[in-house]
Formats: sequence, structure tokens, C-alpha cells
Amino acid sequence: MAHPFPTSFDANLGAAGEYWRDAMERSVLTLDLLRQRGNLYLEHSQAGQPPVLVFDYEMVVDGRTLERPANYALVRIVPPEGCRIDADKRPIVVIDPRAGHGPGIGGSKIDSEIGLALRNGHPCYFVMFFPEPVKGQTIECVARAEVAFLRKVRDLHPDSEGRPLVIGNCQGGWALMILASVAPELVGPLLLAGSPLSYWAGVEGKHPMRYNGGLNGGTWPASFLGDIGNGHFDGAWLVHNFEQLDPANTYWSKLYNLYAKSDTEGERFLTFERWWGGHFLLNREEIDWIVQNLFVGNKLTSGELVSADGEHQVDLRNIRSPIVVFASWGDNITPPQQALNWIPDLYADVEDIRAHGQVIVYCLHDKIGHLGIFVSASVANREHAQIVSAVDLIDMLPPGLYEAKIEDTRPDMPNLELIGDRYLIRFEPREVSDILALGDGRESERQFEVVNRLAKINQSLYDQFVSPWVRAGSNEITAHIGRALHPSRFERYSISDLNPLCWGLKSLTEQVKAQRAPVSTDNPFLQLEKQFSRLVEKQLDHYRDQRDQFYEQLFKHTYGSPWLATLLGVELNRPNPARQAQSLRKQLERLNIKEALRNFDHGSALDAFVRIMAYIAEEHAVDERAYKLLQQMVTDGQVETASLAEFRAAVQRQSVVLMLDEERALEGLPKLLPKMEDRHRLMDAVLRLFSAAGPIKPEDSSAQRYAQVRRILELDTAPKPPAKADAPIQPAPKVVAKAVASAPAKPAPAKRAPAAKKRAPASVNGAAKLAKPADTPSKPAAASKRKPATKG
Repeated sequence: MAHPFPTSFDANLGAAGEYWRDAMERSVLTLDLLRQRGNLYLEHSQAGQPPVLVFDYEMVVDGRTLERPANYALVRIVPPEGCRIDADKRPIVVIDPRAGHGPGIGGSKIDSEIGLALRNGHPCYFVMFFPEPVKGQTIECVARAEVAFLRKVRDLHPDSEGRPLVIGNCQGGWALMILASVAPELVGPLLLAGSPLSYWAGVEGKHPMRYNGGLNGGTWPASFLGDIGNGHFDGAWLVHNFEQLDPANTYWSKLYNLYAKSDTEGERFLTFERWWGGHFLLNREEIDWIVQNLFVGNKLTSGELVSADGEHQVDLRNIRSPIVVFASWGDNITPPQQALNWIPDLYADVEDIRAHGQVIVYCLHDKIGHLGIFVSASVANREHAQIVSAVDLIDMLPPGLYEAKIEDTRPDMPNLELIGDRYLIRFEPREVSDILALGDGRESERQFEVVNRLAKINQSLYDQFVSPWVRAGSNEITAHIGRALHPSRFERYSISDLNPLCWGLKSLTEQVKAQRAPVSTDNPFLQLEKQFSRLVEKQLDHYRDQRDQFYEQLFKHTYGSPWLATLLGVELNRPNPARQAQSLRKQLERLNIKEALRNFDHGSALDAFVRIMAYIAEEHAVDERAYKLLQQMVTDGQVETASLAEFRAAVQRQSVVLMLDEERALEGLPKLLPKMEDRHRLMDAVLRLFSAAGPIKPEDSSAQRYAQVRRILELDTAPKPPAKADAPIQPAPKVVAKAVASAPAKPAPAKRAPAAKKRAPASVNGAAKLAKPADTPSKPAAASKRKPATKG
């Protein structure tokens, strides 16, 4: 290996001098940036810590004025100059996390969730919060305030083409799910970005944050911090927990990166620190509810959460809108298992999901970190942009579980002109077993039940014997001093203009900038500096790995002990109880069974169209090309229009019909389309839509099902070849005019087993018998077995 230093003494001396001057200048620039950070922190605090949005906004509803006040507010984002908003488009509402920091991360850049909403012409609203909670405020007060906000949005947009798309970032995700479960009529599609919902989930050897509750002895430390804060929990402690996950970045890399790029990194650093250093407070009652019911109790999916008056129970299966989950393999705060394992907690299989009429879509990023999910411009322009642009398509998907795949377009893609930009999004059917396959099993989650039992005992002991003494010794003065001395605050204001030692930094920095002499990138001493930095990072990463491994082993040996489990009444070897497969029965209880049975032989051309598409597309992935083809037909005036609500209602009706009795549903198609001319036109339209993503191969199950439907409709058995990509679009048949209007008429449900091969669950056997006459001939449906999805 070549020696990094020149052989000449004079050259070495010159390189050392250049490096020394550059190092001193960078030190001054870095110290001045830290001074500016401290001043920015003080200015932001004195201004009331407003949201760090780059967009102007105006107040719509101040939650502090509601009957049950909360320190939340609904604001309308004012479109920038030149941005045109279509009042008829569905509104988009962004809920930011209240997890120690202030609001605004979802709109801190032009390329952000809010920026994308405005760019696509959607009216946009933002749910913000204030630094200090209202006296007596609880999580239920916050939930009621958010319900009031959504009602206001509905009232402001009575004629919008769909209910609001609501985005919940991180901790805002579980708040959104609670809201949607108790007021499902107020929300449209839900987007959960990096949101933890299954708190015990994870993979051994990774995700150490889930062990904190057990290693701390339960939930009492949060109560203790709330007591010494005179009833207020300091959000800086939550930020401290996040920072400890990556000590290399916290104690070295972030500051070294600023030092190494002090000429260019200042603006980005200060923008981020304005949000990262804005610490907000929670009432003790709020943090107690969060850690006892979610972080340690894991009650979000169990149906144990009930309102104070007992009138509302949180059951996530009540949600009627599509749910989109965006997670990342690079997220060590909300790993994919914590973002997705609520699905197998609630649903035994994909048939269970369909029985509840639910649509769930998940999208997994390969490597982006937790904060990158919200602040990365590349993620905003790719994943968020594609999901927002496909929201109407998602709203029209038949009930089931799907994985969203986003890929770059290629010149050889069929019908490339139907793809809006450089990315193509498609939705592939999945099974609940595919979600479970993302982890390494759920046996270890029994240990967290031991933690939960012990936490309840320790919390009771703390509340009874310790808390009264702590509260007696706390007041607003001691709480203020404690918050001021928190390291996350002290490191900011200690290097600011409050410190006399920093008063000369500004003038010194100006002199340095006037005579700045950056060192050359090939300077050997600069290379040595970078090697030393990498060595420090490596050692800190090694410390982190050893620490996390020790924590995990300590947790497993403590809470995996059969002695402790027996003492607390937990059976470690007992598998998690499977949920009873009663969802079909519950679904039928929500439906008018007579109307459901009547729908077999009665309905419109829209119903026939949706039934055929849903049946044929068993394993046919859904992408935007068929949707764009339909939009083009509407724009050209070739088809009539129908509302999103009408199409979605048809999807729900026909999903139930196919679920009750697939064979009879197919046999009822001729009654829905009595005219032979209408049947030909409809099937031609179906074929064109399926061919939008490329020619259908004869061996595909969709081609076989298409041929089967033609036989049932007494048409010729040979399907016509699809139209060429460059051929003009033929007028859509009027018989399916409503079906191919504003909604994507290419819904492709996940696998539905043919009735001939899968019996209806016992809870609906009676209904199935009623639905199918005894003399109805049996016609086996073509089906194929889907292989479980692999991580990708």
C-alpha cells in the first residue's frame, strides 16, 4: 500500500501547515454554527415553538376551545403562489407525531407529504399541537379533538370526490387508528408512515428498543418523570431514548459531519436542529396511558381500550377505509414487524380480512431510516408520491391484503404512455402468512406478557408508596430547573449568545470566511482525520452492538425464566391464542342478509362489471395503467361517470356475493346482463383493461377465468386479442359506462379459493345454503395456488 505522506520533508511540512490552518478555520465555523443553533433554540422557544412548516397556514379549529379542550389545532395549509388547488379533490390531512418533538416534520420541506398534496392539487390540512398540554388533558381528550377536526374537514368539503386521505406519522399513526375505529365515517384511506402498532414484535438480535420497558422494571419510570415535572412529562426524555439507539451518530458522526462540511452543511444542520431541539410536554396522565396501554401493555389490537364513559371501544376491525402501511427495513425505531404484526393479531387469514370488507396495503423500503420516512426528499418523491397519486385506485381495491411495489419504468414496458412519471406502482395480492414470514416467529412475545404483569405490580407499588412523596417534593420551580438542566437543552443554550464566551464568535467567523483557505481533498493529514473518524464510529458501533446484545440476553434470562413466569401466572410455553374465525358471521350481522342474497341475481351493469373483474383477477397484480386508461376514456367523453362512493359500494356488494357463494355469483351474471350485445361489449372492455399491463398468456389463471365467464355468458370461448398499445382507444361500451368512470376499474383481489374446493366457514354455512338452490349445477372454478411472498 502506498504511503499516505509525501517523502519530502518540505512537502510534509507544507501539507501539515495547510491542514492546520483549515482545521482551525473549520473549528471556528463549527463553533459558530453551534452558537447559531443555540440562538435558534432560544428564539424558537420564545416564539412559542410554532410548527417547523415551510408553508404558511391559517387556523381552522383551536382544540383548546372545545368542550373537552386539548392542546391540538387544525390548520389549513395556504398554497404557495402559483399552486392551484382543486376544491373537488379529496382533502389530505397530516397528523404529526407528539413524541417529544414539536409538529411540522411532515411539511418541513417543499418535497414532503404536504408539498406532494399541494402539488397534486389537493386541499391540505395539518393537525398541530402546542408545547404545553391543557390542564387535565388526557389521550381521550386528544382523540375527541381529532374527531372534531375531521368533522370540520368534512363540513368544509361536502362535495369532494372522496373522504379525506389521512396521514399519521410515527406516533400519529396509532392516534389515527384509534380515531378511525371510533369514527370510521369521517376518514377515507389511511396512510401510516413508520407507525408502531404491535409493540412487542421484532427480530432477535435487532430492535433493542422494545426491551426498554422490561429492563426499566415496567412503566413506573415514566410516572416518576411526570411527578418530578410537577405533573408534566418532559418530551426530551423520549428524544434521549431515540438518540441512545445510535451512540455513534449522537456523540460523534453528526458533529463530525458538521465539522468536516462546515462550509456547506450549516443550513441543513440548523433546519433539522430547529425541529429536533423543540421539546414538548405531556401530562403525566397522557404518558401513563401511552406506556401502560401501548408500549408495555400492547392493548391496541386486543380490544381492551375503552373510553372513560364506557361508550366507545377501540376495535381496529371497525375501520372501513383502506389502510396503507409504509415501513422500512432500515428503521430501528419502528421495524416492519411492529408496523405490520397488528394484521395477524386481528385477522386469522386473508379471508378474514375480506369478510370484514377491509383493504390493507403495505409498502416496504429497503434501507431508509426512521426519520427518512418523513423528511427524505427521495422518499417523498417516490414512495409518498406514488401512494398519494394512487389513492383513488387504492380506495377501489376489493377487500384483501396487498403489497405495493414501486419500480422504475423501462422502455419496453407495455403501454408506457399510460404511466404518469418515471415510477410504476402495482399492488400484488398477499396472505397473512406473508406478514408473519417477515419476522422470526412470535414465541418470544410471551416474555413481554411477563413484563406486562410485573409492570402492573410495580406501577401499583409506585403509585401507592412512592408517588405521593415525589409529588410532595415537586413544584413548578423544581420542574423548570430540571427541564432546563436536561442535557438536550443544556447543550444548546450553553453555546449561544447567553454565554459571554461566545460573544466574539460572530466577528471571528466573519474574519475566517473572508480569508478562508480550504485544504485540498488529497491532503494526507485530512485523509488521516477521516480514517480516525471512521475508527471512532466503528468503535462506538461495536459498543452499541455489545450493549444491545447484553440487554437482550439480560431481558431473555430475566423474563424468560419459568420461575418468574410461574410466580406471575404466565404460561411461557402456551401459544398465543388464535382469534376465533367468526368474522364472516359478524360481517353478515352488519349486512342485510336478504339484500345480500338478492344481489346474486339482481344488479346493474356496474355490479356485473365489478363481479367479473374481481373473479378474474385472482392473481392479477393491480397497477396504474388500467386506471389511466379509464381516466383517458372519461376525458375523451367515451364513457359516462360514476362517483367513487358508488363504485366502492359496488365493490363491497360484489365481494360479499363472491364470498357467500362463488359459483352462484357466476351463474347469476346472465341475469345482470340479459342482452347478448351488452355481454360482448362488457367482456371486450374487461379484456382491454386486463391487457393494459401487457398481453394475457393463455396459461394464466386470469385467462382461464376469463374464458369461463365467457362460457357462462354463452359467448364464444376464444377471447379476442388485446388492442395494440398504439391503437386508438375504442369507445367503451355504454353497458359498463358507470363502472369505468372515476374509479379504477381494474380491481384485482387477493386469492379467493373456488367454492368447489373450499367450503364456507361453519358460521355462514346456513347462509351459503340459502344463497344456492339445491338444483343449481356445480361448475368448478379455475384456480391456482399462490406461493408465499418473499422479502423484497
